[in-house]
Amino acid sequence: MSVVVTVIGHRPEYGWIVTDGGWMAMSRDRGTAARAQDQGYGLVTDLTGEPIPGLVMTAASREHGTLTARDGADLPESPIGTRLRVLPDHACATAARHHGYHVIGGTGSTDPAPAIEAFWPRVTGW
Repeated sequence: MSVVVTVIGHRPEYGWIVTDGGWMAMSRDRGTAARAQDQGYGLVTDLTGEPIPGLVMTAASREHGTLTARDGADLPESPIGTRLRVLPDHACATAARHHGYHVIGGTGSTDPAPAIEAFWPRVTGW
């Protein structure tokens, strides 16, 4: 599972990439915060699902996410409008934030935007 976000700004003085996906899209759950390697709100990939080394969503306000590089990694070239995927730290907490899910094609695609094959509405209630 992933959440697609769009780059909406840069704060190079802080080493940040700012996105349009904050905790309303990702949840507030940071289950790895107490671990030796904190994954923040999630790891970041390109649209095909290829991980971007060292890039993590480290902070989130209600509607904005902050991506930062760690472990000596460089921030990737990411012009405003670039779409990325965030692999959430806690998938079920993130999935509960959405009304449904777009199912995309299999892995290994070189298409920058894999085709949506289905939409699964979320079943609610207990």
